[in-house]
Amino acid sequence: MDHGEHLVSVELQESPDAVPSLLKLISSNEVAGFDSIIESEASVLSNPINSSQPTGHQRNLSISISMPSSPIAASSTGTKSVFFVDDNAKGFRNGVPDSSLASETLANTGPKAVKFLSQPMPKGSVFGEAATIRKLKDKRFDSFKTWSGKLERQLSNLRGKPRESESEEDSVRNSENEAFPVDRYFDALEGPELETLRASEEIVLPDDKPWPFLLRYPVSSFGICLGVSSQAIMWKTLATATSTKFLHINLMINNILWWISVALVAIVSSIYLLKVILYFEAVRREYYHPIRVNFFFAPWISLLFLALGAPPSVASNLPVALWYVLMTPIFCLELKIYGQWMSGGQRRLSKVANPSNHLSIVGNFVGALSGASMGLKEGPIFFFAVGLAHYIVLFVTLYQRLPTNETLPKELHPVFFLFVAAPSVASMAWATIQGSFDYGSRIAYFIALFLYFSLAVRVNFFRGFKFSLAWWAYTFPMTGAAIATMRYSSVVKNIVTQTLSVILSVVATLTVTALLVTTISHAFVLRDLFPNDIAIAISDRKPKPHKKWFNLRHGSSDFSKDIETYLKFANADSKDIEAALKVPTAEAT
Repeated sequence: MDHGEHLVSVELQESPDAVPSLLKLISSNEVAGFDSIIESEASVLSNPINSSQPTGHQRNLSISISMPSSPIAASSTGTKSVFFVDDNAKGFRNGVPDSSLASETLANTGPKAVKFLSQPMPKGSVFGEAATIRKLKDKRFDSFKTWSGKLERQLSNLRGKPRESESEEDSVRNSENEAFPVDRYFDALEGPELETLRASEEIVLPDDKPWPFLLRYPVSSFGICLGVSSQAIMWKTLATATSTKFLHINLMINNILWWISVALVAIVSSIYLLKVILYFEAVRREYYHPIRVNFFFAPWISLLFLALGAPPSVASNLPVALWYVLMTPIFCLELKIYGQWMSGGQRRLSKVANPSNHLSIVGNFVGALSGASMGLKEGPIFFFAVGLAHYIVLFVTLYQRLPTNETLPKELHPVFFLFVAAPSVASMAWATIQGSFDYGSRIAYFIALFLYFSLAVRVNFFRGFKFSLAWWAYTFPMTGAAIATMRYSSVVKNIVTQTLSVILSVVATLTVTALLVTTISHAFVLRDLFPNDIAIAISDRKPKPHKKWFNLRHGSSDFSKDIETYLKFANADSKDIEAALKVPTAEAT
């Protein structure tokens, strides 16, 4: 035995129950080769067999605690072995190894044999399986869940069960969600749509894996509903307008498209309603997003489109109260959006102006058109006036974008067609309110027609970019221009207006069909329609600024004086240093 060996004996206290003698005395011996392959010399020392040894409590076999794992790579040296022996074990005297007996035994040993003792349990074994399963449960998305585990913790407290303490990361994340400042969007995001994370920022959700589907499902998905439901209105107008009677369009197409639109609106609304229920934090962040908030008008505009595009048998039975129900949320959203435009601050119109702002304007004209179609008068005029006033302001702001504003990326160039939406719908709304397509309606229609042509001739403006879900934003403006042209051709009926009506209708139909096929392909074949929504996962923590001890103004005559002022307080306490750094150059002299 090496001199470094040391033995530990532990006497167990007597108890009323009988304790086996094996456990009364435990000796541990630290020797080389523990939990590894040892040869017969050690095995003889640790596991001697004496047939003459009496049975009963006296056992001379050494035991090991852990189960054998693997005999591979077990010949490492320098490891330690712990054996449990009895008082009368061979090779030991009073629990202490006897070197004389050990050497005598080694001399009588036969051929060397190999014995495998227990190995340390590898990582990921049965004992570590529970910990591995706990790690598989990713809690990084819990901060965006509606309940956030609060209900579960309250029920655990009521049952008297101790709950696990939250990790530091979870507590920080929960505090971020509770007090999230709105102005952080401008600090953490960049780009005209505020969807690109700045290099100095971080997100609170993992970026190394796809998020849950509901977290990746944006409110801009309602743009699909706008495009398809506007098609139902167009085909209804093609079948009923006097200028397109020569086409002999059947109303059955309108019925099919309307029911498809109803199903699509129901599906999209149901999915987003699940997001509201399960991930309300994500919806809240979208609502506070200065650009995304405009898309909260889309669900209600889609429902108004369904009311306008309903088959004649259904449209005649629509209650007037339905118009008030649909216009109430639009009115509430306008109070918030327009108030922010007027009051200024971070959400002033000159800072957040974007073609998507047209969605907050179009709702007024669509509501006016729908209310006038139901026979209402004052309500439609009210919303028409509100929409007209804010459209003029928005049109001027977007038309002469400030030099500091960034240009839209190529993926969002089709959104420019939203310029056509408001004047197109406004011309039809005013014609319905007045009862005729008069000069006011024609002025709005001609503005929309000119904007349509000015964008259509710029072919290169809409080429060479990837598919984006935002493309659906320009489908219903194109459809609205086609419907307005049919209304105008019914008043000014000639071959030019009729041909123009057919051409715009064909272009709008082909555009919606192509976009629908492309969207289905990206959703079910390529599976990249809904990437991780970085805009809703920004962190509340601002990036740490780089501390500068003093302002180095190269080329300035006061540069050396600033250095002298700093060095004067370099050996003083921190307060003096901070005071010195704040001293103006004139005072430092």
